[in-house]
Amino acid sequence: MGLRLDLSSIEDYVANHLRLFIIAVAGLLVFVGIIAVSVFFIAVRGEEQTMVPNVVGKELTEALLELQVKELYPRINLRYSQTSLDKGLILEQDPRPGTIVKAGRRVRLVVSQGVIVNKVDNFIGRRIDDVRMDLQTVYTSAGGSPLLSIREPLMYEFSPENPGTILAQKPEPGTDISGPLTLEFVVSRGRENTTVAVPQLTGMNISETLELISSTGINFHFTARERIGNERGETVVSQSPPADTEASINTIVQLTVTNPERLERNEIFGIFRYSIPENPYPLEVRLEALLPSTERQRLFSVSYMGGEFTVPYRLPVGTVLILTMLNRELHRQTVGN
Repeated sequence: MGLRLDLSSIEDYVANHLRLFIIAVAGLLVFVGIIAVSVFFIAVRGEEQTMVPNVVGKELTEALLELQVKELYPRINLRYSQTSLDKGLILEQDPRPGTIVKAGRRVRLVVSQGVIVNKVDNFIGRRIDDVRMDLQTVYTSAGGSPLLSIREPLMYEFSPENPGTILAQKPEPGTDISGPLTLEFVVSRGRENTTVAVPQLTGMNISETLELISSTGINFHFTARERIGNERGETVVSQSPPADTEASINTIVQLTVTNPERLERNEIFGIFRYSIPENPYPLEVRLEALLPSTERQRLFSVSYMGGEFTVPYRLPVGTVLILTMLNRELHRQTVGN
């Protein structure tokens, strides 16, 4: 009888402690679950918050990429502005830069369409080359086609105005633009029978000669020969017409230069030659050298009427010479080939 009582007491004791243990374990599991859920929601809430980047003044494609990184979505509005220079750039944004928002928020972007032009501008007195560039950028319809174009060939007249200056235009300034229009221009050729004083070039080295030609705008033609006696290398040894001669602006000054006294290894000396079509007035011509090291150097720039364009050069073998007129490439060649 006493044994059965002792076993019953032990069983009750074990059962009570087992229930307490199970309750304690269950409570611990609930506590850990609450902590895990809290951490999860805190983490999710943190990921939903993001800072709006500053995209004002940036191109649309760049702005879209920045918004994508922040998990933000654009709402785009188009607007005309006061200049063609900001076409395609972001003018405004909402929310403002630095605002903290939830991921997935839409950001309103105002994008410039450039200027809207509804009347013909006054081009008289401007350079025809500058007007050509403006017509390609400013006077363009929404579909990308030009609103204004220039009738070719242009009409030219002698006048006191600088060569290339627009003297007259048709249609008149202020004409309404209801569709594509063709402009007719009368352009100055400069003064008739203009003369210049031929500068003293004999005795100058080649770099000094090119610099003086560039500033005076005379017409020129180079040839080269071997040195004679004590002559210096790469120097102008003769010119025709002689210095201080009054010559027509179209007169070609013949210049003879001497070959170098010596060349460094892998160097070459020569005369660049290219026939440029005749122009009604001098246009900007530039000769550049792309060296084997990939460095690009400007060798010579001048306003040139046209004809055979000649320039002495001393460059590493493999250099590429690039000739451009009004920023349009005319010719390139590799020296030493």
